[in-house]
Amino acid sequence: MRAFPRVLFDEAHSESWTIRREAAEAMNPGHPDDNSYARAAGLLRRLGCTVTAHVESALTPAVLDAADVLVIAHPSDGRWERTTGLGSPFFPAEELDAIEAYVAGGGGLVVLAECEQDKYGSNLADLLDVFGVRVAHTTVQDVRNAHNGVASWVMGVPGETGEEDLLAGARRACFYRAGTLTGPEDATVLFSTSPTADPAGAPLALAVRHGAGRVVVLADSDLFGDDSIGDHDHAALWGNLVTWAARVPGRAGADAGISAAGVPATGVSAAGTPATGTSESAGEAAEERARAAFAALKDAVERLQPLQAKDGSIEGDRDLATALVGEITGRIAELAPRFPHDAAYLDAVAADFGKWVGQGLGVPDFLDSLDAFHPDTQRIDGLEHLVVFPMYTQNGSARRHIEAVWIRTVWPEWLAELERTRYDNPLFVPVAFEDFTSGYDTNCAVLFPETVAVRETPARFTWGAIFCDREAARFRRVSRAAADTLKLALPPDAARLLAGQELAQDTFVLWDLIHDRTHSHGDLPFDPFMIKQRMPYWLYALEELRCDLTAFGEAVKLESEGVPHARYVQYAILFDRLFRFPITGDRVRNYDGLGGQLLFAYLHRNDIVRWTDNRLSVDWSRLADGVADLRGEVEKLYRDGIDRSKLAHWLAAHELVAAYVEPHPASVWAKGVDALPVEGFPKAVVDAVLPDEFPLSMFYEALRRKLGEVVDSTKGIRA
Repeated sequence: MRAFPRVLFDEAHSESWTIRREAAEAMNPGHPDDNSYARAAGLLRRLGCTVTAHVESALTPAVLDAADVLVIAHPSDGRWERTTGLGSPFFPAEELDAIEAYVAGGGGLVVLAECEQDKYGSNLADLLDVFGVRVAHTTVQDVRNAHNGVASWVMGVPGETGEEDLLAGARRACFYRAGTLTGPEDATVLFSTSPTADPAGAPLALAVRHGAGRVVVLADSDLFGDDSIGDHDHAALWGNLVTWAARVPGRAGADAGISAAGVPATGVSAAGTPATGTSESAGEAAEERARAAFAALKDAVERLQPLQAKDGSIEGDRDLATALVGEITGRIAELAPRFPHDAAYLDAVAADFGKWVGQGLGVPDFLDSLDAFHPDTQRIDGLEHLVVFPMYTQNGSARRHIEAVWIRTVWPEWLAELERTRYDNPLFVPVAFEDFTSGYDTNCAVLFPETVAVRETPARFTWGAIFCDREAARFRRVSRAAADTLKLALPPDAARLLAGQELAQDTFVLWDLIHDRTHSHGDLPFDPFMIKQRMPYWLYALEELRCDLTAFGEAVKLESEGVPHARYVQYAILFDRLFRFPITGDRVRNYDGLGGQLLFAYLHRNDIVRWTDNRLSVDWSRLADGVADLRGEVEKLYRDGIDRSKLAHWLAAHELVAAYVEPHPASVWAKGVDALPVEGFPKAVVDAVLPDEFPLSMFYEALRRKLGEVVDSTKGIRA
């Protein structure tokens, strides 16, 4: 899982702590918890991190570059502490230089020091001095703010962390026999001693930026040991600090072999396997030829589109159109060897083009090739497809023009396992763009078979593709701008989500898997997809929100079970719903926007989201319960709706939304059933719905003005 940090725990410098439980038992047979960080390592692994121990050789640039964060936990001479017994607690100059260069280049460093630091025989002071940090040779005492009445077990006073909230869910921490710290002026004080401590008001934990990297220093190493990490908020604090420090793909110093889209930058074969050895140049040449062929295919499609009417028929130069169709089918044949798994489909699409020409280039019919295309049966991570159809693009164009899309399936094994065992959804196909024609240079982020021009509608559609790369990129750009505009202090994992495209893509895939499946599960008073139904748009809003609230709840469960992406799904749902959806698109029956308005208003009403002093804040500790409570209200509406008439259900749904989102002052529906027309149901009552029945609040009107250009910039966005 490259999107998650690779944590290197140094044990080659006589450290007092080890992540290897068997080593801790050998170091301290009577009480291994006093020397074990095994639980801390396990917690990081549950968060998706790769955690390894460095037990031999020097910390060279090559060793460090393979990690995103380095942890150094209290090196000591053996006469003072039980240690790993590996190497010396003294870091030679070349290692100090390597660590400094690693951090300056974007790497992360977490250092755990101790009380009476100078006696331990290490040169940790030399290392920390590079970053402007020093550890005082002292032991803090605080009788009034002590854990279990032990004066040297001091409770830290949390600090203000600024633009990123390193203490989200982690504002209680005990430092067991701690020293104190000093740091540079721009250091963030995470915890300090209380006014009654000796010394008073002194930093106990600092966060420092150095070059492109980040450093965290703590004046005690016991708080994350096996016998202490379960105390107070230590577990959450440990996760926050390591996540914040860790290098993020895309930040300076990150792996140059990973592209912005999170895929290998080197050549990949048609089967999705890396080109290696002497075949590498051949693979690169084949890749160049394929790209050139698709560019030529795009050019022919773009020249054909102006000749097509809205229904896809040719209304322009038919001889030119015939020639262009021949060029398109020729390019498809040229590209076909790259997609052997789609041979039947590509043969069928060429045949459909031939029939179209033979029948005079009228309204196209590509039912035969649509029936042959089944990406749902080929959900293999990295598998590519060439897709050419006359089709409209949702949120793009209503014209059924020829479009060509080169896509790549996103189906990691961890997701496939969840789909097999928990969230069965055989129609769901997450994909990413490789290239596309102009119809997809829009806000369109789906590829649905129902958009294709066919002679008759199939009995059922067997797949639906969602472009997780575009949705993730759009989410990241708008959410980052919103957080900056609203001065929202992000938890470290939320900030990492907005910084990393690969992590965001995988997050959206899990979110979409659960959301899409939820449409057909639960107490459903009506067709959840509401196809060709005429009803007030707030019903659509509640259905989409219901699916998102369900996905949020499932993500909470998955997080507790150790699925690392689940925490990020919660952030994605929250930020997209609160920030992007309400200010995207016009206000005419904007049901996704209304769902976001309702979520914000509910959380704001319950003091979970606050807008004070022009700054947005979130009570992260209460968020999951707040979302669950709103989900309960929506699910009760649905359950009760089964026993109601349609109009009664519509009114109840309006009342639920209106309880939190103020309706338009001129709303007929807000006046109740007596104000609604009694004849001509359902058309008359649906016509009584205002185009913007639930206008934006003043908060959202201001946010739209500030972020409108950012939202507009995501049209046709590429990851």
